[in-house]
Amino acid sequence: MRAVVADDHPVFRAGLRVLLEDLGVDVVAEAGDGEEAVAAVLRERPDVVFMDLQMPRLGGIEATRRLVAEDPDVRVLVLTMVADDDALFAAVQAGALGYVLKGAGQAEIGRALAAVAAGEAVYDAQVARRLRAFFTAGAGVVARPFPELTDREREVLDLMAAGLPNATIARRLFVSEKTVRNNVTAVFAKLGVRDRAEAVVRAREAGLGRS
Repeated sequence: MRAVVADDHPVFRAGLRVLLEDLGVDVVAEAGDGEEAVAAVLRERPDVVFMDLQMPRLGGIEATRRLVAEDPDVRVLVLTMVADDDALFAAVQAGALGYVLKGAGQAEIGRALAAVAAGEAVYDAQVARRLRAFFTAGAGVVARPFPELTDREREVLDLMAAGLPNATIARRLFVSEKTVRNNVTAVFAKLGVRDRAEAVVRAREAGLGRS
């Protein structure tokens, strides 16, 4: 079995490589950010992609979304420290087949790896409980869009989607225009978009900009 490991912490990548090699997995490439991950996966076409969520340049959720759009058969297993519901549901919505927390042991990671490689969805016990709670809570529960963004970045994106320029956003949020520009730049990077127009389209598709 062949795998690509995407995580911005070299020490964690090295440890995961050793663990996977003990399981008989050939780690064909490593990536330190989402952009590198997308390139490595499209180049190597591995059986499974181990994807962290919080990475520079491009987060794991957007990287997963890009990979699934490029190849619907790609099999992404999220391995992350992020346990909040928004990130979980966003990852699943982006196309990840599995979601396992970094505290998982070798046996649990091995089972998740085998399941995802076979095209099956798999979640560790804690994540599975959260999913059950979400789906039994009723249709009124809605996951927050773009969990990779900070609250302020999401607020700026919402106002961008409403058609407001930076100067107006700055006045609305009682911050400087420079702060708004910095937040806009962070939004572009995390969502993997090239410009304001693309960011606004993504935001409106997610229901932002209506307030």
